[in-house]
Amino acid sequence: MSRKTRAFAAAGVALALGLTSAACSGNKSDDKGGTTSGGKSAYNAAITDVVNPSTTKGGTLNLWTAQDADFWDPARGYYAFVWNLNRLYTRKLVDYAASPGKSGLELAPDLASAMPEISADKLTYTFKLKTGTKFDDGAAITSKDIKYGIERIFAQDVVPGGPVYLIDILDQGQGYKGPYKDTDANKLGLKSVETPDDQTIIFHLKKAQSDFLYLLAMPGAGPVPQKRDTGAQYNSAPAASGPYMFKAGSIQPGKGVVWVRNPNWDPATDTIRKALPDQINLTVTTNAEDMDSRLMAGTADIDVGQTGVQATARTKILQDPALKANADTPATGFIRYAALATSVAPFDNIECRKAVFYAADPTSLQTARGGPIAGGDIGTSMLPPNIAGSDAKYDPFNRLQGKPQIEEAKKALAACGKPNGFDTTIAVRNNKPAEVKSAEALQAALKQANINAKIEQYDGAQLSSVIGAPDNVKAKGYGIQIAGWGADYPTGSGYLQPLVDSRFILKNGNYNLPLIKDPSIDGLFDQAAGETDATKAAALYEQINHKVMEGAYYLPFVFDKALNYRNPRLTNAYIHDAFGQIDFQALGVSDGK
Repeated sequence: MSRKTRAFAAAGVALALGLTSAACSGNKSDDKGGTTSGGKSAYNAAITDVVNPSTTKGGTLNLWTAQDADFWDPARGYYAFVWNLNRLYTRKLVDYAASPGKSGLELAPDLASAMPEISADKLTYTFKLKTGTKFDDGAAITSKDIKYGIERIFAQDVVPGGPVYLIDILDQGQGYKGPYKDTDANKLGLKSVETPDDQTIIFHLKKAQSDFLYLLAMPGAGPVPQKRDTGAQYNSAPAASGPYMFKAGSIQPGKGVVWVRNPNWDPATDTIRKALPDQINLTVTTNAEDMDSRLMAGTADIDVGQTGVQATARTKILQDPALKANADTPATGFIRYAALATSVAPFDNIECRKAVFYAADPTSLQTARGGPIAGGDIGTSMLPPNIAGSDAKYDPFNRLQGKPQIEEAKKALAACGKPNGFDTTIAVRNNKPAEVKSAEALQAALKQANINAKIEQYDGAQLSSVIGAPDNVKAKGYGIQIAGWGADYPTGSGYLQPLVDSRFILKNGNYNLPLIKDPSIDGLFDQAAGETDATKAAALYEQINHKVMEGAYYLPFVFDKALNYRNPRLTNAYIHDAFGQIDFQALGVSDGK
């Protein structure tokens, strides 16, 4: 077997577990007219097709968002749209192929010259790098830059916020704290990663990890030149290895950024990115409805948040065939939910958590998200339908009946010692209208069971230090936190592990919001990581999902869909299944403006 074939064989199990193509999970009765001949625009055409295919270069792509980036530093960003945009300026050893449908989930060599050579015991991964790859300042990209980028992830005291999977896999008892605190006299850094020369990088694993290649496709595994690293300040001027770089001084929190062409990017070394526009502008707004108006008027090209237009625009788009022809409602792979914090009384009592589950009105929460077409199907568990291990029939709290169960809620309140109800606080991002409406719908439903919830809104860009900081959650009494999650990579671990594994609890940038600490759940993840049989791995993820729901930690609202509008002038528009969003790096503009 060739090196490439061996690598894909190892990755194949993980790919088989995902099955996240829109063709498998996104097209239900409301997704009509999806496939078009010739790549012309139509409702839902971008789910399965490339709309307006073109190789024309030039012009300016105008992106908008009602949610600022959490971080542009590749090691720190965790928002889905930020990972998507990261492909503009960060390359990795491997990355997702640029394609709609299932093929977009395949990993392809990026900075690597080929997929890795993997040892027979699946514990050693050896990559050779392409020649001729450079950073935006002209410096050659070497294996040491890639290792250093990965080492930064370990410095959670300096650059927190991003995923930490690689810490658990690569530390192996070293106790490595990142490059800023590296006191090794031999300057070996992270010992499980070797760089014998500038074109070779070798990863040594302690145990087989079926998802390892997916972790190397994350932004934090991209190269960082040590001489340009400024620690926490690197976020204001990240180095670029991709076709675009940040225009000097353009990163303005709360306002936007500008990307311009990286003159040292060589398209001959990059088979993934098209790099069509000359410039890409991202404008941050606090007015989502104004953004929707600009989209429909053609002065904005696309909302990078990809969480759906607001109610007014939704009605206009669905009722106007001309507008609808430039819209898509893909299944995003996200679940929208409320997390119940076990550190905030009375949610340290499972019966009080169950009371919230029973009192919630599934239909009003679905309506708040946009209804069955633009919001999604009622959520019943914490594995989305496009992840192997989910079960459409699993509905432990009878949410599919679509109405609150007040009598069951009262029984749970009595069982937790709060027969007269209790007070709590719902924390929700102020720049996510659908989340605010969800909080209001939940508040109204809980009131019927004498659970009095006040709503506290916060700046969504500060999520990692607000609800992502357990000490702050406890101090503020945020018993209920409105959030959403999409898979970091398309397997059960890629979806659930950051949310429910106790080893992923962080002081800042935490996503295990309920603070679940269940050794049996952690152990099941370990079993799944070494499992090479896709069916057996899926069964393990199913067990984890059941344990999470039995603990009443997360109240799922919907298996998310989002009605998004794309400017008719956009070329190469398609939904990328790895993100559940339009693939931003592929876009061009047809008018050259």
